[in-house]
Amino acid sequence: MFKFVVLVAIFGLAVAQRQYSVSPEAAAEIRSYASDISPDGSYQYAFETSNGIAAQERGIGGVQAAGASSYTSPEGIPIQLTYTADENGFQPQGNHLPQPPPIPEAILRSLQWNAAHPEEEREQINTLPLRRF
Repeated sequence: MFKFVVLVAIFGLAVAQRQYSVSPEAAAEIRSYASDISPDGSYQYAFETSNGIAAQERGIGGVQAAGASSYTSPEGIPIQLTYTADENGFQPQGNHLPQPPPIPEAILRSLQWNAAHPEEEREQINTLPLRRF
């Protein structure tokens, strides 16, 4: 019985060691870092870590920004993201981002026809009956 208890304890320690072992990501270190903020509100920063994560951005505080970041996914796929942020919102670009499906051919033809015949659209709007509430 004593041997069984010792065997279970050793097995338990081995499992605990595997579950709580430190991942290589936890040991990552900063390889380079630069940051600059100007009195006019413009800024820039860049950093790179020992585990392959890198990012950089420059912009004018609260007005616009542009930057990029890169890392390797858990599946081993290199991920690269570039972006801008301004009065048009946040606009990311990267091959890993989902893409919308293509516009169906019939819809494209309809949009082209509408663009080529704007006067017909105005005529239809002008002939709509007015409703009183």
